[in-house]
Amino acid sequence: MIQRTDNKRPGKMMHARSEYKDFMSLTPDAYSAVLALSQVAGKAGMDKQLLELIKLRASQINGCAFCVQYHILEGEKLGVPTDKLNLVVVWREAPQFLARERAALAWTEALTLLSEGVSDEVYAQASAEFSEKELAYLTSAVASINVWNRFGAAFRWTPPARQKAVGAAAS
Repeated sequence: MIQRTDNKRPGKMMHARSEYKDFMSLTPDAYSAVLALSQVAGKAGMDKQLLELIKLRASQINGCAFCVQYHILEGEKLGVPTDKLNLVVVWREAPQFLARERAALAWTEALTLLSEGVSDEVYAQASAEFSEKELAYLTSAVASINVWNRFGAAFRWTPPARQKAVGAAAS
């Protein structure tokens, strides 16, 4: 990787300042706390495919390359259609997303870009698709991915490599 000496020139790859495994070993208590929060919504029965879509969208907004790649790979493992993974960045313009997914993505964007506030329209849309309990769990998922993004973007964690399928031809 090329180390940037000035942070103003676009187009150059930046080196990792630290890695995901370093976070786990340096601060096991913080790692455990963030990991626990990130698992709450799934353990409560929230749709795991939907959770991957919102985690991917927040990670795109926050510019966390590690988390973008991680949630693409996780989404693929869970069977999220490739078109949805590819188009989540432009979900408003893509017909593949259901009303519930759209509400979750709008909620995710509002909570990720919190300085812009959460409009009554976005709240009403989310409340129409999710129960109060589901919305609270969805909020916990958005909160957790935003925490992960802060670490991944700050330390420029290297995105996880796609694993080659067993028996795949060598390139």
